Amino acid sequence: MSKITKIEAREILDSRGNPTLEVDTYLSAGKADIDKNKGRFSVPSGASTGKYEALEKRDGDLKRFRGKGVKELAERIEKEIAPDILGKDFNQETLDKFLIEKDGTENKSNLGANAILGISMSFAKAEASLTNLPLWKYIASLSENKISSLPTPMVNIINGGVHSDSGLDIQEFMIVPLRKESFAEKLRQCDEVFQNLKKILQENSFSIAVGDEGGFAPKLKSHREALGFIEQAIEKSGFKLREDFGIALDAAASEFYNPLVNGDKYILKSEKKEFTSLELLNYYKKLIEDFSIISIEDPFDQDDWEGNILFTEKFGKEIMIVGDDLFVTNIKRFEEGIEKKAANSILIKLNQVGTLSETLEVIKKAQEVGWQTVISHRSGETEDASIAHLAVGVSSKYIKTGSVSRGERIAKYNELLRIEESLKE
Repeated sequence: MSKITKIEAREILDSRGNPTLEVDTYLSAGKADIDKNKGRFSVPSGASTGKYEALEKRDGDLKRFRGKGVKELAERIEKEIAPDILGKDFNQETLDKFLIEKDGTENKSNLGANAILGISMSFAKAEASLTNLPLWKYIASLSENKISSLPTPMVNIINGGVHSDSGLDIQEFMIVPLRKESFAEKLRQCDEVFQNLKKILQENSFSIAVGDEGGFAPKLKSHREALGFIEQAIEKSGFKLREDFGIALDAAASEFYNPLVNGDKYILKSEKKEFTSLELLNYYKKLIEDFSIISIEDPFDQDDWEGNILFTEKFGKEIMIVGDDLFVTNIKRFEEGIEKKAANSILIKLNQVGTLSETLEVIKKAQEVGWQTVISHRSGETEDASIAHLAVGVSSKYIKTGSVSRGERIAKYNELLRIEESLKE
């Protein structure tokens, strides 16, 4: 148990230039150097958000940051939440429970999931600092993980959907190194494919500007054209598709499904076509066969249980089927998905649920039922590298934190390189 002595909150900017929260938590340590007992966490923010996610609060003042400011929220943390916490003893579980109960809503709509997460994670980092532990080791102790390991990166190299203006409907095209190598070696291989994709796009007179998550955002004719360029880049780098690399997709299908406007149809603008759930399944089937797709995230809408179940029944033994908007790191929706067999893997995002304890609960459940976990960033990121520590602390097999470009993405990869080095020592 540790006594919280001070909480500070401020408004900063994320990687898209939007405001987000940063929270500092100080613990009693009896030390002159207060940084020894301070934890700082910068809260990420998503663009492609599931409607069942915990609520991210904004100030709503249209005179500041188009209503997206969090200055008032930061002040509320210091004036309304902190006084109920200061001077009291907490551990991670009791603090998170206190925050959940103080909020008192199902979706964190009272205090805001971003405010709660800022306090929860800054406390975790302060606790780790106070006990002279790296954050990953502190998280490992909370999750009772005795053998920590490095994740395999799922590196985004072409951006689509709401993360760019490429015109592609599928949101992320990722490469996944398949060989058993060190994290450093896997990252090197991914970087070489990324750099060769850049050359190929330039040679074909396409833009090499990048999207929100650092992947290229060329205006391509179709998803198949994007996948074809990725296969060329893999081969130009001296690797082989299926042997050295697999390809992973984040369809983010909820973004191109609007039953109120389009009826029960999925509209793929890049294909100039609309699909029923069954037709979309067959569309994915062809991509899986032709391009060695090893993982598809959110292939159907967050409320299309039937489509997700049918897809898992058809392909669940062949590829990873990852629930993001479908589960939103929420234990209740996740347990429903397990029962219905609506996927076989889960994306983990801290800010979807709001506390470290709830996040670890979902990860533990996934491990118990044999599902893969993918620790994930958000499109609006900061230089905070906590998700790198989370991935190692729970020994997640995969992490996705964007491309090998943009500083806020590279920060996570570089932290994983440092952690790998420390594990070897």
